[in-house]
Amino acid sequence: MPNVSRRDFLAATVAAAAAGCGGGEPRVAPDPPNILLVVPDQLRYDWTGLNQAVPVRTPNLNALAARGTRFENCYCPSPLCAPSRACLAAGLEYDRCGVPDNSLNYPLDQVTYYSVLRKAGYRVMGCGKFDLHKPEPSWGVEGQHLLPEWGFSAGVDSAGKWDAIRWGMEEPCDPYTAHLHATGRVETHHEDFSRRREIGTFAATFPTPLPEESYCDNWIAAQGLHLLREAPRGQPWHLAVNFAGPHEPVDVTQRMDGLYRDVEFPQPNRSTEFTPEKHVQIRRNYAAMIENIDAWLGRFLEAVGERGELDNTLVVFTSDHGEMLGDHDLWMKRLPQQASVGIPLVLAGPGVREGVTSSALVSLMDLAATFIDLAGAAIPAAMDSRSLRPVLDGSSGTHREFLLSGMDPWRCITDGRLKLVRGYAGGRFPGGSGLPVYPEGDAGVEPLLYDIQEDPFENTNLAGRAPSDVARLTAALHGLLGVA
Repeated sequence: MPNVSRRDFLAATVAAAAAGCGGGEPRVAPDPPNILLVVPDQLRYDWTGLNQAVPVRTPNLNALAARGTRFENCYCPSPLCAPSRACLAAGLEYDRCGVPDNSLNYPLDQVTYYSVLRKAGYRVMGCGKFDLHKPEPSWGVEGQHLLPEWGFSAGVDSAGKWDAIRWGMEEPCDPYTAHLHATGRVETHHEDFSRRREIGTFAATFPTPLPEESYCDNWIAAQGLHLLREAPRGQPWHLAVNFAGPHEPVDVTQRMDGLYRDVEFPQPNRSTEFTPEKHVQIRRNYAAMIENIDAWLGRFLEAVGERGELDNTLVVFTSDHGEMLGDHDLWMKRLPQQASVGIPLVLAGPGVREGVTSSALVSLMDLAATFIDLAGAAIPAAMDSRSLRPVLDGSSGTHREFLLSGMDPWRCITDGRLKLVRGYAGGRFPGGSGLPVYPEGDAGVEPLLYDIQEDPFENTNLAGRAPSDVARLTAALHGLLGVA
């Protein structure tokens, strides 16, 4: 719309958004911001350059935090790909998002914040692994399947690391495997991942034989840059860049293999599974994948700057869930520990205070209401999501009294100091379909209570010493879950 100003464009379309959203009249912002959302897969909260306890280099994220707000207490609503991303899309808590695990698609009759932004006049774009149809290999070789239904104007939906191997080796199943087939690299990639599965997806720390341009995160980023550069001027845009890393396997390119070759890392907490040397190598690869994503964050910011839009673009960096990385001899996610449910969150841009570190309790799903609020549209009344705008602009220092996360049988709740876990009996990857969920599955399972400020690795269960805190947090959990 070259002859319509950005402000007039939004004024003409935001009324239509209000009609479709509910929740009252929209507040029209004078110049709604663009939104760049960068979402790595499986990046734990304490593994960035913002945490001096680990030697991870994230200069672009650090610079983003310096000109924005960093949240120290951010949880994913559920530490698994499909539920977490469904909660973000819907702005709903785990128990109401309609996607309890990776076996169900996102309900198409459920509103997404993407669709609200599109109705409010945004060009809504995305690339990488959306994981909103996790059980079905239905991306299509162009990656367009279901994008309009979810609320996108343009995008490239692609498989994750293992889904690409599972579905796309014989014939392309998505745009990424189509690229591998077209370049004659699909067999090379398949053999590499087969070898990693045999050795162990964390123990296999050797570099991938793929060249830089075919490495999955680099390929995803290239799709995102193309979407950004092709976006029309004069219309606000939203771009979600969903990286595949640092999800296991810990595959790195030849270039990335040298990034941390001589760097030492702290050993995992209470871990005995591998030798100290192997644990360090795993962590070097994990750090290299994070640094590579950070470099792409810098390139996206450069591309926004080339459009002359950096001053009016909200930049958000977070993750869908964390990674145990060997702590307590545990790996991956789906667990109630901080390393699994805790995620990084940094926002910078218009309306965001600079150089602020906030202790406010924040859920990943709160980004849905935040984006809608900043777009000047009405937040759907059914959403559990709460806009972070008061914290971002400094009008409030708090956000939530309690923060929830859940998966399969367990649920956890925190007040920022103490964290209570109910229904978790331990295990590497607990749960699964058919298991009773909390509170039905809580009989005989000891509650876990941790002081996450003093004991962030959760080595000491305080439940037996603090029954009043267990009762208080259990009552709060029941209230938020609607349990009598």
